[in-house]
Amino acid sequence: MPIPDRLNPTFPVSRTLVADPLQNSLEAARKRLIVALDFPDCASALALADRLEGTCQWFKVGLELFAATGPAVLEPLLKRGHSIFLDLKFHDIPNTVAGAVRSAASLGVGMMTIHASGGPVMLAAAKAALEGLADPPQLLAVTVLTSMDAEQVAAIGVDRSPARQVKLLAEMGLSAGINGFVCSPQEVATLRVLTGPEGVLVIPGIRPAGSGVGDQKRIATPADALKQGASYLVVGRPITQAENPAKAAEAILREMAETL
Repeated sequence: MPIPDRLNPTFPVSRTLVADPLQNSLEAARKRLIVALDFPDCASALALADRLEGTCQWFKVGLELFAATGPAVLEPLLKRGHSIFLDLKFHDIPNTVAGAVRSAASLGVGMMTIHASGGPVMLAAAKAALEGLADPPQLLAVTVLTSMDAEQVAAIGVDRSPARQVKLLAEMGLSAGINGFVCSPQEVATLRVLTGPEGVLVIPGIRPAGSGVGDQKRIATPADALKQGASYLVVGRPITQAENPAKAAEAILREMAETL
């Protein structure tokens, strides 16, 4: 699926990728891979970004890193020309979430998350908070976390399967004017039908063949997720915990390029 032009900035081409015959496809893949900087401090996050310089464009800053550093970690990444996916999953009363969305939008990030389970009024308030901004970030509603399977969903009192709950939350988000979602690879195809080609679907739970599953439950390979209609893939530990993160990222990019 195409990605919006405003989320498709230019980025310096690495010498390694220029020499490869799959250059065009690799560059397209590089604009769709988001590396999760799940670290407890700024130094560790920036050290990993250094090792991936020229290979990866997008980085995810989530709760662990943001709680440790605040917005300070964003500035050096943005100065290097990187795109930021701010994954804080706001979930509170509508007025509070609207204020948090406005504040986060001022940080220069390209995408940000709220929890779809906050309800239709909260979703509408978040969407309205971005109206009138010259270059607002892409708002993404998180449906059901990829760490949750049917047993976990039932434990919180939801009597639907994860797939049915994802669909319900996405329909609610669309009704609130939101066309970006985070879901597991298993629900991509369903949400792609709902959103059409213009929807932005960001997919965590990506595990290359042979990788450890960790705490993820609903997973897929990069190729499978793209074939189902993913816009972006979020990859953490298979890259960040690899002996050679750049080499691991390039392997994933090549798998994505072959699919694209």
